[in-house]
Amino acid sequence: CRSWLPYRPTVAFLDASCSFPDGVLVFSGILSGRRERLVSDWNQTPRLPSASQNKAWKDRSVRDVVTGAHRAAVASAVTRVEVLIDSFRRKQPFTHFLSFALNHPQVQQGFLRFREQVLERCGQDAGVDESIFQNPAKLHLTIGTLALLNEQEVTRASKLLQQCQDVIRDITEAKPLPVEVRGIEYMNDDPSMVDVLYAKVRVQDGSDKLQQIADRLVECFAAAGLMERERDRVKIHGTVMNTLFRKDPSAEDKSASARPGAKDREAFNAKNILQMFGEVYFGAFELNSVQLSQRFSTDDTGYYSSAGRVTFS
Repeated sequence: CRSWLPYRPTVAFLDASCSFPDGVLVFSGILSGRRERLVSDWNQTPRLPSASQNKAWKDRSVRDVVTGAHRAAVASAVTRVEVLIDSFRRKQPFTHFLSFALNHPQVQQGFLRFREQVLERCGQDAGVDESIFQNPAKLHLTIGTLALLNEQEVTRASKLLQQCQDVIRDITEAKPLPVEVRGIEYMNDDPSMVDVLYAKVRVQDGSDKLQQIADRLVECFAAAGLMERERDRVKIHGTVMNTLFRKDPSAEDKSASARPGAKDREAFNAKNILQMFGEVYFGAFELNSVQLSQRFSTDDTGYYSSAGRVTFS
């Protein structure tokens, strides 16, 4: 058996061994800790790389191998290791995210006006200060997050995005989408204790094409095991204020709702902001791409570095 994890392999029984390259080194600590359990459950012996083999592994000269006398037992081992990898992935901080960039110059200017007016008129409200505003060059809509565990997975995610281009162009009719960024919203129940404030974005023709693209992308990436689907429809959200930025200007919430306990954070009172700026106009532009963005990165425009991109036209 030969299988390439963590890619949900198609198993071809070539012999009674199964090779696990690219990514399993990340999990060797997990597998090593379960060696006796693996041997007992599967009647297999996993051969795992030592720490000193790390560099050789990265050079693709070292492999994790599970050997066994029977094909069915080796196939079972593949499935069990995949489950371990999926469990491990869910616990990791995300490394990349699918995004629609909102950093068009007109939107950036509108955002800077909004920031200036909020600080001038609401700067005395609890928790409101300049540190919690988004970097205007990194304004974006988050579609979904990914924990990509090595360069091979980044490449795979980029190729998967490329494979979605025809579906996206069917939705957009191979044209850019004219969008308007107007209004703000929050997600919790108490406007006096808000952690994240979002900009609202709509397609100017009133269609749900942006939502369709986001839903299809999440469906595709979730089916490939690279993204966790959190709800039936994607909550597309564009952060303009986030209390995580107080301590870390590059912070990102994993989803539209903040993760409890992810970090100590001081909420802010958004009542006056929502009353005064609930329908604030940030700008309009033609959106023409979706990107696989790398967390904690910056390109030469000030936006996130891209590991992949597809255009609408």
